[in-house]
Amino acid sequence: MAALNYNHLRYFWAVAHGESLTRTAERLGVSQSALSIQIKKLEHQVGHPLFERRGKQLVLTEAGHIALQHADAIFSSGDELMNILRQRKVGRRQSLRVGAQATLSRNFQVAFLAPVLDRSDVDLTLRAGSLGDLLKALESHRLDVVLVNLPPARDAETPWIVHPIAEQPVSLVGRPLRVGQRRSLKTLLAREPLILPSVESSIRSGVDALLNRLGVVPRIVAEVDDMAMLRLLARENLGLAVVPPIVVRDELSSGLLVEVVQFPKLVETFYAVTLARRFPNRLLKDLLRDSTV
Repeated sequence: MAALNYNHLRYFWAVAHGESLTRTAERLGVSQSALSIQIKKLEHQVGHPLFERRGKQLVLTEAGHIALQHADAIFSSGDELMNILRQRKVGRRQSLRVGAQATLSRNFQVAFLAPVLDRSDVDLTLRAGSLGDLLKALESHRLDVVLVNLPPARDAETPWIVHPIAEQPVSLVGRPLRVGQRRSLKTLLAREPLILPSVESSIRSGVDALLNRLGVVPRIVAEVDDMAMLRLLARENLGLAVVPPIVVRDELSSGLLVEVVQFPKLVETFYAVTLARRFPNRLLKDLLRDSTV
């Protein structure tokens, strides 16, 4: 059997990830007919059609999906190999590519990355996005690590390695005039408007259980999954906020916000999600060693 033609495979890979055959051909600087011929040659070699046409669209066949999975692994491994070997050369700069959920606390991200932020020999790339997009980028070796506050589901097809790296207490905070004097936690929760994390967050179930034990029916003015927005709403005095203090660290230091109480036994856990790599990023290895709880 003839060896796989990797040029043909790369053309197929580009089309499978492209918007259309025409646009992919333009981006690669080849004609559409030349691109089609390369893909036909690959289909002939593997013995299966890789695309089928539905109207004006090219859709992967079952064989095409299998080929794409292997092509992703082949080309991402090649990129990873080049990045790692370049870093090992004397005098070469090191790179670290970090993804973080768009809703994750910026203060936490800065604290985690602090050891590399002021290093002149490090190229740091930070990417925010949805969990699904970030995990795809991690799987295709376009990211070294993804920072989250909820561990992703894991099975045999998605072998994530989930590292708990920090635990932050959760507090009730607000503007000083709203907090007032000599009011119990139960009274504050019952009478003041509350800004709460969304029901999907790791914090919310503990807050709801506490409210239930106290017999409090809260007046919720906002449910927020974005820590930056939660911080802003607390600053704007919309209500009392349930939030890890690290999120509003600067406001607490300046006195703009005050911490009423830390909720007992309620923490937010932050995780670093990685994949097993033949050539692990040395910068990431050091960060995880120093941060893992």
